[in-house]
Amino acid sequence: MERLQKVLAHAGVGSRRKCEELILAGRVRVNGAVVTKLGTKVNPESDAIEIDGRPILHEKKAYYMFHKPKGVITSLHDPAGRQTVKDYLKGVRERVYPVGRLDYDSEGLLILTNDGELANRLMHPKYGVPKTYLATVRGVPDGGKLERLARGIRLEDGVTAPADVEYEDVSPDFSSSVIRITVREGRKRQVRRMFEAIGHPVERLKRIAYGPLALDGLARGKVRPLSADEIAALKRCAEEAEATDGAGGAKKRP
Repeated sequence: MERLQKVLAHAGVGSRRKCEELILAGRVRVNGAVVTKLGTKVNPESDAIEIDGRPILHEKKAYYMFHKPKGVITSLHDPAGRQTVKDYLKGVRERVYPVGRLDYDSEGLLILTNDGELANRLMHPKYGVPKTYLATVRGVPDGGKLERLARGIRLEDGVTAPADVEYEDVSPDFSSSVIRITVREGRKRQVRRMFEAIGHPVERLKRIAYGPLALDGLARGKVRPLSADEIAALKRCAEEAEATDGAGGAKKRP
């Protein structure tokens, strides 16, 4: 179920504000009944929605994977004129939106869809959908520090949930290292703040997996539609995943 004004906007009726004005003006009917209450939930797949007696055109659900480059805003518009995700969607006909965010200085896997219900499930903390990153950090954190990240570390907005953490690579001069970390939350700049808390700031951050999806060989700046199997796996993940209370583990290489 989705909010009526959001369904109207996704169908190309107009901006969210314009759609709200249409609802308040009594020009929208759902299953034959006039709806004037903002926030009314509807099923875009089965409910008959009309504006001034004319049915809206339902947009087909679309699902894409995007390899966001560093220096791109995870938004469809930026008042400052910086590059946004929308600049890379020239060949995408549907109106799709990013699921969650990757900050300006990070790169990697971003899911794009117009399936609002799935997007909400993927982003909601209670489902604990895992997101995996490769973090290139300054120096080489010892095993004890990785254990702190794995158990949960106190940040200014509270203690983080358990994470899965392991060494991926170490530079020959030990000036930096790559740590693979999987988190199940979506706090702002969470991974960066976690490594700052143990004294090893992130120099590069790349998301390589979101739930069952892996970035694999998708080139930076490229977009591709998800396969039927990938969509099914993503939906299963969103339906079955629950907030985890188990402890993560820092895996140390011999």
